[in-house]
Amino acid sequence: MSTEVRLDDSHTVPTRYWHRLDDGRIQCDVCPRACRLHEGQRGLCFVRGRAADRIVLTSYGRSSGFCVDPVEKKPLNHFLPGTPVLSFGTAGCNLACRFCQNWDISKSREIDTLADAASPGLLAEAAAALGCRSVAFTYNDPTIFLEYAIDVADACHERGIKAIAVSAGYICPQPRQDFYAHIDAANIDLKAFTQDFYHRVCAGHLDAVLDTLEYLRHETVVWFEITTLLIPGHNDSDAEIDAETRWTAEHLGSDVPLHFTAFHPDYKMRDVPPTPSATLTRARRIALRHSLQFVYTGNVHDPDGGSTRCPGCHDPVVVRDWYVLQRYHLTDDGRCRSCGTAVPGVYDGQAGRWGARRLPVTMHS
Repeated sequence: MSTEVRLDDSHTVPTRYWHRLDDGRIQCDVCPRACRLHEGQRGLCFVRGRAADRIVLTSYGRSSGFCVDPVEKKPLNHFLPGTPVLSFGTAGCNLACRFCQNWDISKSREIDTLADAASPGLLAEAAAALGCRSVAFTYNDPTIFLEYAIDVADACHERGIKAIAVSAGYICPQPRQDFYAHIDAANIDLKAFTQDFYHRVCAGHLDAVLDTLEYLRHETVVWFEITTLLIPGHNDSDAEIDAETRWTAEHLGSDVPLHFTAFHPDYKMRDVPPTPSATLTRARRIALRHSLQFVYTGNVHDPDGGSTRCPGCHDPVVVRDWYVLQRYHLTDDGRCRSCGTAVPGVYDGQAGRWGARRLPVTMHS
C-alpha cells in the first residue's frame, strides 16, 4: 500500500470515480471494495492509486500481452461465432480469489508485467489488420483499467470492431453504467452462489455481482454470458448449483447462456483436485432441469456440452469440439435452418473459421 504513484509517468492518467473523506483520505469509487487511500498509496488492485490528491490509473496504454483467440474461448458461444478476437489485459485485480487461473497477471505487483504498450488507436488498427471482429479485455478485470478500456472500445467502434469485457462484475453502479455503454458483449464470472464463498475465497460480496447481472439483462443491450468455475468441495454441491440455476432462470431468463468450467489446481488452491468431468455434466443436468436453454461445459472434452441446440426443434445447430465449429446450421441472422427459430445471440453472416488457433501478437508503434 506504500508504493508511490508518479504523475509524470506517461501511462498514468487521472480518473473520475472517487471522493474525499473527512479524515483526509480519498476513496476510490470504481468497485465495492472502496479503497481509502492516503497520498502515495495504491488500492488492492494495485493499478489505481492516489497521487497529487486524486485517484489515478497507472496502467493506461500498457498491457501484459496481446493474443488473437477464438471468441469461444472468452467464453462466448452466441457472439459472432467462429471469429477471431484480439485479447489483452493489464495487471492487478480488485478481487483476491485464491483459485485464480491467471494469477501471474491478475495478482501481479510488478510493473515489469506490463511489458507491452499500445495506444487505443494502435490497438484498434492492429485488430483490423489481423482480421479480428472484436477486441476483448481479459486476463484480468477491465473494471480496474476502465478508462483505458473505454478509449480502446471507442477506437475499435470507429473501425467497426466490437468490444468484449471478460469480468467478475464487481463494479459500482455509476462506473458500471459508464463502462457498459461502450461494451458490446461480456462474459461475467459468477464465481459461486454463496456469500460465504465470496467472502472466504474471493474477499468480495456476491450481491454486487448479482446486481451487475440484473443490470446487464434489464437495463442494457449488451449481449452477455455467464461462467462458473466449479471447484471440488467448494462450490459444486447440488444445492448450490440448483440455487444458482434457479436464480438465473427467474431473474435473468432461460435464454442466458451459462458455462460450467473445470478447475485445475493453481495459485493458493493447489491442494484441491481438478474438477471431474462428471461434475460438469451433473451441473449441466441441473441447469437444464430449470429450463435454461443454453448450458455449456468447458475446459473438458465434451462435444455434447459444447454444442448449441435450437430452442424450437432441438436440432444441434452448432456442434463444437473444443473451439472448433464442426457443424453450423444457422442462417446469417442466427435462425435455425431446420425450423426457422431464432437462436438468441449476435450474428453477422456465416460463422468464422478461426478455429482453435492462438496467435501471440507484438505491438509496434
